[in-house]
Amino acid sequence: MNLFADIRALVNEALASMAAEGMLPEGLDLANVTVEPPRDPAHGDMATNAAMVLAKPARLKPRDIAEALAAKLTDDPRIASAEVAGPGFLNLRLDVSVWQSVPKAVLTAGTEFGRSQMGQGQKVNVEYVSANPTGPLHVGHTRGAVFGDALASLLAYSGHEVTREYYVNDGGAQVDVLARSVYLRYLEAHGQEVEFPDGTYPGDYLVDVGEALKAKVGDAYIGKGEEVWLSEIREFSTEAMMNLIRADLKMLGVEMDSFFSEKSLYGTGLIEAAIADLDAKGLIYRGTLEPPKGKVPDDWEPREQTLFRSTAHGDDVDRPIKKSDGGWTYFAPDIAYHYNKVTRGFDALIDVFGADHGGYVKRMKAAVSALSEGRVPLDVKLTQLVKLYKNGKPFKMSKRAGTFVTLRDVVEQVGPDVTRFVMLTRKNDATLDFDFDKVLEQSRENPVFYVQYAHARICSVLRKAVEAGIAVDDATLAGTDLSGLTHPSELAVAKKLAEWPRLVEIAARTHEPHRVAFYLYDLASDLHALWNRGNEEPSLRFLQDDDAATSQSKIALARAVTVVISAGLGILGVAPAEEMR
Repeated sequence: MNLFADIRALVNEALASMAAEGMLPEGLDLANVTVEPPRDPAHGDMATNAAMVLAKPARLKPRDIAEALAAKLTDDPRIASAEVAGPGFLNLRLDVSVWQSVPKAVLTAGTEFGRSQMGQGQKVNVEYVSANPTGPLHVGHTRGAVFGDALASLLAYSGHEVTREYYVNDGGAQVDVLARSVYLRYLEAHGQEVEFPDGTYPGDYLVDVGEALKAKVGDAYIGKGEEVWLSEIREFSTEAMMNLIRADLKMLGVEMDSFFSEKSLYGTGLIEAAIADLDAKGLIYRGTLEPPKGKVPDDWEPREQTLFRSTAHGDDVDRPIKKSDGGWTYFAPDIAYHYNKVTRGFDALIDVFGADHGGYVKRMKAAVSALSEGRVPLDVKLTQLVKLYKNGKPFKMSKRAGTFVTLRDVVEQVGPDVTRFVMLTRKNDATLDFDFDKVLEQSRENPVFYVQYAHARICSVLRKAVEAGIAVDDATLAGTDLSGLTHPSELAVAKKLAEWPRLVEIAARTHEPHRVAFYLYDLASDLHALWNRGNEEPSLRFLQDDDAATSQSKIALARAVTVVISAGLGILGVAPAEEMR
């Protein structure tokens, strides 16, 4: 059941009928006709822009179309009224029986309610986290991990075939720095005093790695130069860090389908193949770039370079792919990696980057556009900073990491469910304040608690109903008479439930999983409002003394709420609470 899609289909049928009767021209494009909630709920249950978007191509006044459409729509028993507003918007009110049928639809569909086939099996690669394997994940990575994982789940829920991928940056100079840092911990494990030069990684998390290296090779590297140990320690250290990262991700409930190594691109011809593909398309050339905008560096001098003509695909400037010494720039392996994604047959790519990658978006989009000849879209989502607070003050340090708060620090303090939900209470491109005290508060201001409390409250009702001998299995509740659900507070809950399938498709289409968190908070608010109204009006309570039939009808509405909350939390990667402690 997708009520908004159903009513849009009804509007399109009415428009087709009007065209058949000569009231509208034949062949009008209905693609931009929408049916959605009105901005002001007082105006009705739904609104359509049909008359507004069709007026110009039909060469008719919007109000004339709207009035004729209103007459057609009110012939359908689902439409209680259709009122023309302003220049030609049409506000619809649905018959109360439509809203009363929503709980049955939810309970009949069960976990399938709200699932969509919008994606039609489209293969989507979602790359996220992709932190350098030089240390534990920090809180910024946490937000990217949660966002990417929720987005992947949302896309899968809406009919896409999703691959979750982590790009391991194990081919750059930072891994050499890691190896040197581990070597210092290795010396320390042998009883030597060491100092960490600027640029190395001094965090305590490498102590165990140094000890493990000692256990593996003994004193074989003592007093030896880098030419002896650098390559082997690189590999050993990278594996150790990736094991740490995998453990951190598992702690957060994130599991990847694929880990792709940057190192695998070097010496295998993959980078050369990607550049050759661009070259064959006339997009690689030798040239000299203009100086950078703003203040020109003192040491800048124009020089001929090998460039990718990224401006042909929407970038601001062309981009170098080779250094002056003939080595690849950092952009070249990224081109090759995305070329690999394209050749693996993905229909769409999504990259989740930190806020510091803003300048990287256009060049990467240009590369994918060129490599796929515009066939494969790339959406780059940037996750903004997370500001941590504790006891009202900024919380910045982690002794184990040395310079930052780790993912593990956060999850150990508040748990994975709270961490995940809170990370999705803001749109990805907005800065997020994470207050360790507030996220554990039991109040309406804490959205995690508020949503979980709604689910737990209903679970409590179900337990009490069973104790009272009332059947509350989904099949029984779906078959109960729901015509007694007439109070505005009850109908408000039903109307919010009906929005779920539409919300899923919008969130999936826009790649915005935070919409799910917002929706769940609104649904919980409507449920709590009904519960509180029941404290004042006993007839609204879910359990009615000595009246099993009425109790079942009201419990059916409440149980439908738990179905949708559970589904929404599942997309966010959060377990619903059966009871609050």
